[in-house]
Order: sequence, then C-alpha cells, then structure tokens
Amino acid sequence: MTEALALEPAPPADDLPDTDGPLRRCIVSGRTGARGAFVRFVVGPGDEVVPDIAGKLPGRGLWVAADPASVRQAVQKNAFAKAARGPAKAAADLPERVGHLLARRAIETLSLCRRAGQAAQGFAKVKEKIEKGRCALLVAASDGSHAERARLGGAEIPVATGLTANEMGEAFGRDHAVHAAIAPGALAQRLGEDLARLAGYRANDCNE
Repeated sequence: MTEALALEPAPPADDLPDTDGPLRRCIVSGRTGARGAFVRFVVGPGDEVVPDIAGKLPGRGLWVAADPASVRQAVQKNAFAKAARGPAKAAADLPERVGHLLARRAIETLSLCRRAGQAAQGFAKVKEKIEKGRCALLVAASDGSHAERARLGGAEIPVATGLTANEMGEAFGRDHAVHAAIAPGALAQRLGEDLARLAGYRANDCNE
C-alpha cells in the first residue's frame, strides 16, 4: 500500500530553536511546530497583510497554521494587527487567496522539476522510473484513480497529492496529468513539502 506524504501541522513563531530547525507559533491558536505546517504573512505597503508563501519577504513574520479556518479566524479576530502591534489590514478573501497561492507554488515547483529534467509524466514513464529506482517521490492527482496508482507499484515510495489532474497538466504543458515521478534531490524534497501543505490546506477547507 502506498504511503502518503504528510507533514505535521505547525504554527507561527519566529526562530524558536529546535533540533529539526526553527519552530513557528500560530498567532491564532498559539500552537507551535515545524514551519512546513504554517503560512507566513507580513505587513506590506499600505499596512496590507500579504501572504508570504515562499517565506522570503522582508519584515516580521506573522505565522498562521496552514488551514483555512485558522486564516479566517486571524482575519475575523484582527489577530494580524495584534501580533504586529500596529496597523494590519487583512482582506476578507485572504483564506481563498492563500489557497490559490499554495496551489500556484506547487504547480511552479512541479514545473521546475520538469524543466530540470527531474520529473517524468505518463503511466509508462512513471512506472519505468519506479522500477529502475529513480523515483524519490510519486506525485498523484487528487482526483486520479487509486487503482491505477496501485498498478504503478513502488509501495515504499512516498506519495504526494494536493494538485488536481488539470493543475498537474499545467506544469507539464498538457490538458491534464495524473502521475509524475520525481527524481531524488532537493527539488523532490521541496515539492513534497509544497504538496503536503497544499493537501492539508485543501482537506481542511469547508468551502472546497
């Protein structure tokens, strides 16, 4: 049976030391954990709250657990302004914007894997990569066939979902794609993290 890739939920707090790296603390719940389970926000020009999906924008990071309910509560409870100790205007559609941006990042990372020659798409090519031990991560469309995925083999290979077949297809310049084999390396790790966060966000979105 394939093993789904998952990351443990984490909240926001800047630079709390941990053996596995800095922890983050959620400004809504106060929970702490690894940064992969959180979304970073900063207060940008005009005091607007800006999602920083890549975690690289300048400014103090305001971290929220990566689920729509937490982001929604942060907006409704004015948690961004309280955490920033200053003006911070959060748009009502911020939860939806975050979901869109998480998907865009995952698509772009998958596309980067393809351009780097580290992603194979299509049943036959994916199966070949798995059989030859050249697949570190199997990406499967969230609306794809579980039976077809099982026929690929590679039960020990981590499986990452989150993107739909149409979204995966965008990364490969096609109408749709159902499976992709990602070669070992830093890009596979980054893609796995992006997809785990996206899958968790979408799974907890009651509006999806």
